[in-house]
Amino acid sequence: MDQRTPADLTCDLLTAARAVSLSAARRARAQDRDDGFPADDVADLARLGLLAAPVPSALGGAGLGEEPAARTLVDVLRLVGYGSLALGRLYEGHVNALQLIARYGDPEQHARWFADARAGHLFGVWNTEPSGGGLVLAEAGAGYRLEGVKTFASGAGFVTRALVTGRSPSGGVVMLVVPLVPGDRADLSPWQAQGMRASATGTLDFDGLEVSADTVLGDRDDYFRQPDFSGGAWRFAAVQLGGIEAVLDAWRTHLVQLGRGTDPHQLSRLGEGLIAVEGARQWVTRAAALVADRTLSTDRVVAFVNLSRLAVEKAGLDLLQLAQRSVGLQGFLRTHPLERLSRDLATYLRQPGPDRALTGAAAEILTTRDIAGDLWTGDQRDGVAA
Repeated sequence: MDQRTPADLTCDLLTAARAVSLSAARRARAQDRDDGFPADDVADLARLGLLAAPVPSALGGAGLGEEPAARTLVDVLRLVGYGSLALGRLYEGHVNALQLIARYGDPEQHARWFADARAGHLFGVWNTEPSGGGLVLAEAGAGYRLEGVKTFASGAGFVTRALVTGRSPSGGVVMLVVPLVPGDRADLSPWQAQGMRASATGTLDFDGLEVSADTVLGDRDDYFRQPDFSGGAWRFAAVQLGGIEAVLDAWRTHLVQLGRGTDPHQLSRLGEGLIAVEGARQWVTRAAALVADRTLSTDRVVAFVNLSRLAVEKAGLDLLQLAQRSVGLQGFLRTHPLERLSRDLATYLRQPGPDRALTGAAAEILTTRDIAGDLWTGDQRDGVAA
């Protein structure tokens, strides 16, 4: 059991995240290629204790994400994303995997997989698959034989503990944690995106891989349980927030270095950018708090988190437009820091189902007559509003 106080743990985790952020930012340009991967940065995450940090405090870990309002996790994800969005994407998946294991695993699974996290294994969560070619489990002796692929799998070829969803022989979708060999079964050639090139996003072929029965995590369809399934979107929004802040700082540095900070038009754009960034920060922080607090109904929490992810997306897109107009053509040259930061952010902001997230949140609010100020307070009194 860790004997440090909560304040000490928070300070240590944030110090580690800042160190990772600084080194990742220095390396990011060299990693920006189709075969790039932030291997040294992942090693830093392990060395500084951040890969093991999400292990629950009751099981001897730092309990990152358990703290009130999950504020420390917000800041850790933000800082890592500030240094490198590709690294932030990988770390967010690692955190998500360990949280799912903590929530649905049995004691033996906790002991095994949390020991792997402490040993430096990188976890990931992969659920995307092509229609008709997704992952299925077939009974094979005392375990299962896997067939099918996962697509858009970030860290493919580098993640050594993959938490994946698959269709069970008995029906429904189950989670399982599959040990993988680095460099095996991964195809990165389909990932031809303009940004997030260093995220090693690709296809992982599971055909013929046999796993033991104790790799299955929880019960069928646990993965889709709300509010955690949709509510967890605040984590990738926190990483995006870090990328948004990095764009703001690159833009601000450009204005200072070129002596353009006294131009009223430039100052106006920068002011608008600051409003966008702070708005995104408030949305993410509040979303994390509501998910952790659990006083709102499940549907209300999901609605708020969906609005949060869209508010962060809008803030990011607005900031990109402002920064690119302010910096001009230089910001599109590969030698300028803003160029890669913009590509990575624009790519990572493209998350699935934005229209469904927006209309679903609006539909939830139409079902209540609470006044606007009570929608997210946990003190709903249906029928107050006319």
